[in-house]
Parts: sequence; C-alpha cells; structure tokens
Amino acid sequence: MAIIRSVRGKTPVFGRNVFLADTAVIVGDVIMGDDCSVWFHAVVRGDVHYIRIGNRVNIQDHAVIHCTHEKAYTVIGNNVSIGHRAIVHGCTVEDNVVIGMGAIVMDHVIIEKNSLIAAGAVVLEHTRVEEGSIYAGVPARKVKALSAAEFEQINLRIAANYVLYAGWYQQENTRPAERERRSEL
Repeated sequence: MAIIRSVRGKTPVFGRNVFLADTAVIVGDVIMGDDCSVWFHAVVRGDVHYIRIGNRVNIQDHAVIHCTHEKAYTVIGNNVSIGHRAIVHGCTVEDNVVIGMGAIVMDHVIIEKNSLIAAGAVVLEHTRVEEGSIYAGVPARKVKALSAAEFEQINLRIAANYVLYAGWYQQENTRPAERERRSEL
C-alpha cells in the first residue's frame, strides 16, 4: 500500500479514480485531481511547500515531485505525463505537457502548454518553455516547434495509456465482490 503521510498538519487530498502504486510516497500539502496515477517508487513531497496536480496526470516510476522551502511551489496542470526518473522541482507545468524520462525541471521554470521536455534534458531555473515546442539538451534549449496535431498524438496517447494501465492494477487488486459492484455501476 502506498505511503500517504501528513506533514506539518497537511494531509494529501486525492480526486476520483486515482491509482497509487504500492511503493509510491505522497506526503504533506498535496492536492491531486481525478484519473491520476503515481507509479512505483515515485515520490510527491509536499513537505516544504505545496504541490497542486490537475486531472489525468501520470507520475511514472522513480519520478520525484518536490519544492523549495518557502520559495518555490509546484503546480502541474491537466493531461501531464512525467516520465520515469524525472525530477520536477518548484516549477509550473501547464496543461498537456510531456516531461521525458530522466529530465530535470528546476525551480521557477514555467513550461507552457502543449510542450515536450526531451528525455534527459535539464531545464534550468527561471526558464520559460515556449508553448508548442520541444526542449532538449543540457541545458535544455528549444529544438523544434510542434504542430498541434503532432503534439496531440503524443500527449493524449500517453495520458490515455496511463489511465488504462492504472485500470489494470485497480482491477487486479480489488476483491471479487468489489469488482462485481464496480461492473454494476
């Protein structure tokens, strides 16, 4: 069962249909929307500042979502995919963003909607990622503009897949009577 812990009088709040893997850790001042998933060994630490997460966000295995004490909170919009082992720290991620595996997004970054951060990229403090673009490299720089159709194909596929994957685990891990009740709804 996931570790869900109160810190400094703040307890995580979850929307509907949220999947938390057994080894996920969510602590403190975290509010998460509907249809989200936090995967194996991922950590969402709202202990030093607040974290707000929209709907249909997937935080993949070993990812870390954190903040800087009293200086940088984290806000993540809707339909966001955060890849395996990514670090998202004290920044704002708008709607419809993909953050690739192993990417690092630092304090006070703003990632505008419909953008993609490539795997392994390091987005330095105070960077503003332009809407509809791909940023890659160390430090991350704009490498390409994405058409709305190109981005929609990438983002919506990933977001929908992670809702599907979470459903597999929820179905497998419910008791038979609960599965029957859910199928009747």
